[in-house]
Amino acid sequence: MTDAPAADAAPMSPEGVLAFLASLGVETTTTRHEAAFTVEQSKHLTGHIPGAHSKNLFVKDKKGRLFLVVAEHEQRIDLKRLHEVIGASGRLSFCNPEQMMTYLGVTPGSVTALSLINDRNHDVTLVIDAGLITSPVINCHPLVNTATTSLSREGLLRFFAATGHKPLVVALPEPPVET
Repeated sequence: MTDAPAADAAPMSPEGVLAFLASLGVETTTTRHEAAFTVEQSKHLTGHIPGAHSKNLFVKDKKGRLFLVVAEHEQRIDLKRLHEVIGASGRLSFCNPEQMMTYLGVTPGSVTALSLINDRNHDVTLVIDAGLITSPVINCHPLVNTATTSLSREGLLRFFAATGHKPLVVALPEPPVET
């Protein structure tokens, strides 16, 4: 099996992550499109692509522990209760652009499960919503928000194993229903 890049290497490029997936025997299909910064924009640009589409939250807890939460793009998440489910210390806050670049090698709008290839020191805990990981095909940005890469669930799990990230699979808490 191919190893992920060394800890002191520069952030991986989109072409590099696709080549890494290919080296693992993971088949992918990548569709180029305009930049998508929100779920709504993404739905408009990529809604025709089969499979589950992911959204990603890069957050930290009160002790500075980092979490990448990967969910189906329609999933509503109760951010006030999320820390309880993922074992975080206190409420979570979003990481800033500098932290995104430092730990995931990406800019805002491009956070993706595939950005874990740049977490070479394993500083980030991977959290995946149980609903997303049941889909046979999962769509992610390939480190940029101007493309969407489709790969199998098994291929994504192979990628996580090759980068040394064991996913914490949980049912993410949903916000209470407003009455």
